[in-house]
Amino acid sequence: MTTYSNLKYDHSFSSNATGTGGLTKISSQTASSSSSLSFTSGIDSTYKEYVFKFINIHPASDNVAFQVNFSTDGGSNYNVTKTTTYFSAYHYESNSGAGLTYDTGNDLAQSTSYQNLSHTVGNSADESCSGTLQFFEPSSTTFVKHFITNCNQYRGDNISENDYSAGYGNTTSAINAVDFKFSSGNIDNGTIIMYGVS
Repeated sequence: MTTYSNLKYDHSFSSNATGTGGLTKISSQTASSSSSLSFTSGIDSTYKEYVFKFINIHPASDNVAFQVNFSTDGGSNYNVTKTTTYFSAYHYESNSGAGLTYDTGNDLAQSTSYQNLSHTVGNSADESCSGTLQFFEPSSTTFVKHFITNCNQYRGDNISENDYSAGYGNTTSAINAVDFKFSSGNIDNGTIIMYGVS
């Protein structure tokens, strides 16, 4: 078995997201029985990377997926074609099970559908999901638009699940709006903050 005792990983994400600079807050939105939270301004060529932090996103409906999609027309349509991957680690509160799995039900292949950031978030009073989405050079008119997400959720069946998704928007058009929602029902409460990475 190979060990990597000399490797180090910088977890100071808030102060050094890319190793070149810090985060500049651009805007934030707080849900209140909202159908979605959309960011339709501030995504331009100012920054090569944007970071969205979603904090205690609580659904009105039980066992629903938190999702994202992108727009090239300022939010009139959220339908960017995407190819993605998705895997998750989970652990039951009861300690009765745990695992790490690739999830083909949550990845996309050249699809305009919303990308799941979580699996099934519960809607009990203390259940929610939190995480981060990194979005790279959305204003490029040369390259596809890469993104990486990490989301931890309190599932409706009393499981902590850490979900990882990544992929690209398969367009050379500039992406200038991002929309977050649940697969069903409203976002009861929670906050999303958008940053630029300098």
